[in-house]
Formats: sequence, C-alpha cells, structure tokens
Amino acid sequence: EENSLSFERFPYLALSKTYSVNQQTSDSAPTMTALITGVKTSDGFISVSQEAKPLEPASVAGTELPTLIEIAEGAGLATGVVTTTRLTHATPAACYAHSPERGWESDADLSPAAREAKFPDIASQLIDFAYGDGLEVALGGGRDRFLPKTATDPEETGSTGRRLDGRDLVKEWVARRPGSAFVWNKRQFDEIDPAATKHLLGLFDRSDMEFEHDRAGDAAGEPSLSEMTAKAIDMLSRNEKGYVLVVEGGRVDHAHHGRNAYRALTDTIELARAVEVAAAKTKSSDTLIVVTADHSHVFTMAGYPTRGNDILGKVRQNGPDGRPSDKVAVDANGTPFTTLGYHNGAAAKGVDGRRADLSTVDTAHPDYRQEAAIPLSSETHGGEDVAVYARGPNAHLVRGVIEQNVVFHIILDALGLPYRLPARSP
Repeated sequence: EENSLSFERFPYLALSKTYSVNQQTSDSAPTMTALITGVKTSDGFISVSQEAKPLEPASVAGTELPTLIEIAEGAGLATGVVTTTRLTHATPAACYAHSPERGWESDADLSPAAREAKFPDIASQLIDFAYGDGLEVALGGGRDRFLPKTATDPEETGSTGRRLDGRDLVKEWVARRPGSAFVWNKRQFDEIDPAATKHLLGLFDRSDMEFEHDRAGDAAGEPSLSEMTAKAIDMLSRNEKGYVLVVEGGRVDHAHHGRNAYRALTDTIELARAVEVAAAKTKSSDTLIVVTADHSHVFTMAGYPTRGNDILGKVRQNGPDGRPSDKVAVDANGTPFTTLGYHNGAAAKGVDGRRADLSTVDTAHPDYRQEAAIPLSSETHGGEDVAVYARGPNAHLVRGVIEQNVVFHIILDALGLPYRLPARSP
C-alpha cells in the first residue's frame, strides 16, 4: 500500500476515457488506435476510422489514419516498437498497420474475401512499411506470423511458420535495408551493437513472449522488457532529429484475462523497470515519457484487509483493538476469500453452488487463479478511466480527465510535427 512504481513518481497525472466509437468497454485495437492516431474508432479496427466496415478489405481505402510512427518516420525521426506480446497483436499493430480486423495477423488469418482481394496482413505491413526508412527497432513475439509454412522454426524445431504465401518476412527485413539484423534469442540480442545496427527485428517466440515470472534469462531464453527498452533507446537515440518509441508490457493483459494476479503484477513490475530504464537514459528537459494503459481490467482489491496483509493472500482483518491479527475473514457461508479478485472470468468451481474452500489453498502461488463473480470463458476488460503519467516537454498538459485520443495530440505537439500522413517512400 505504501509502494510507488517508477512512473507513479512522475510529476503529471491525468485520467483517460477509454470508450470506443461503438462500445463502452473496448478492446485493444480501438484504444491503441486512439493513442497512436488521435482518433477514436470502432472495436477490432487497427488504425482505420469508424467509416471502415468490419472484415471488409475494400472499405479500408480512404479510412487509414496517420499513426505517430508513420508521421515520425516521414519527418526523418527514428522509430521503434517493443512489446512482450506478438508484434502483430492489436496494440503494437496499430503503430504501423491499417486493418478492419485485428485478427488478420498473417495471410493465413485473412478471410477468403481478404485473401482474394490480396489485402495485406498485419505482419506484411510491418515489413512493407512505406514511410521514411522503416522502423529501426521491432522487438516482441509472433515469429510464426513472419515465417512461411515450409520453414522450420529456429527454436521449436518441430514447428513451422504459418504463412501460406511463401514469403519469409524475416529474410525480407534483413535484405531490404542496409545494416539490418534479426535475432530470436537473448544471446543474439545481447550481441547486437547499437552503434553498428540500423534496423533490428527481434522475434523471441512463435507466439507471445513469456511472462516475466516464467522467462528464462539465459542465452537461449528471452530478453526482459527493460533490456529490450534499453537496447531500443541506445539505437534510436543515435538519430539527431529524435525518435518515437512505443513500449508495451502486453502480457499484463493476458494474465488478467486468465485471472492470474501474480503474473499480472510481476509483469507490471517489469514494466515499471522498463520505465525506470527509459527515465535513466533520457533527460526530462528534452524527452517526453508518457505511461498509460489502453484499457483497464475488472480487477478488484477489497475486503477490509489489515495493513501489510499479503496482497496475494487471504483477507486478514484487524482485531477488536484495531491492530493486525491472524483472523481470516470469511463470507456469509464461512469460507475465506482473497483481497484480489475479478468481476468476471472463468470462475473457480465450488460445491453445491458455493465458492471453493480456500482454507488450505496457497493463494500466493504463481499459478493460483483468483475467483470471479460472473462466470465467463475469459475475464473481460473494464470500462473505467485509466491513469496517464507523464514527465518531460508538454507533460503539464497531462492533467484532469481527458479523452484517450488527446494523448496522441499532446505527444505530436511536443514533437512539433504536423498531423498528416507523409509521402510514401519510393
């Protein structure tokens, strides 16, 4: 209760409204689109306006929204995207792609109509990025979206890529731009010299990267989010015009969907480390850092636990004297309950309609999944406002309650760049 994460010590704070054009509670596609383009859109849409139509590739033409990454690249700045999810997942995808369906991550995921129309899948849009000289840094997971079905995965030799068009997007990344490199494990990542590498693609897992708790930090494993952030800044900061870097601790979201508070919290701590690295490597006089979420989760903290109670434990209440005690609180049926829980999700099973008895359950174990009140196949996002923390130029504009898309305009103004899609590179 007394701890502060690195970004909670930033001097400026606002609350952001995360609703999308067509839903009170949004998914990551429209919320990241709002943050990266300055325009709110409909659920499932990746950096296209509400005028596009779901799953209709022909509707995209003319609805593409300029992204902060595209604008920055067109102005000669360096750019990067770092995530612990697949690089083609909704949040990172909104930085560089335009699609009426967030699930079109590879050509194998396209609808028959989209495939017939030769609509570009999200992974191919990263490689075919047509502004400036392309992203300098792209680090995350999702390797099988970039490899053809005929290619064996370099790490999981019993698996292959999933692309049906035969394109090896990894080879294309390396071949297209001088000074490009590809890495898929921590040893290769550590060997990258930021001063000698102009474009770095890192795909550290076939799908999403590991949760921080499960991450093997050895040479064959994966780099941490903070390590990727440090490398990205070292590369991007070489550009005298400046840079834009998007860093996502995306697996916080996945742990919440699975009702696993332990992994959600440990991944949040790693995100805070990444922010701390970014703050240490930059100056608040010339670098704006904004930390926010694209949406919340239905994650609650309740039950009147005593001060200092294990946040992952069962609720212990104060005694009659108002001091901490070993007394465990129980519900109306005499069953203990935890401080943390979820409003909905794949509910834990009890007996005769009652909650499971947690008396002998280690609720602080990394694999424990908190209870949910409303049974669903998966926990959902929440619709309340989320915090926005900022330091650096224009950070003073982060205040009060703002619409989510305003964050983009604060950043763009700090960069001094016009709001328009730049000319495509020849």
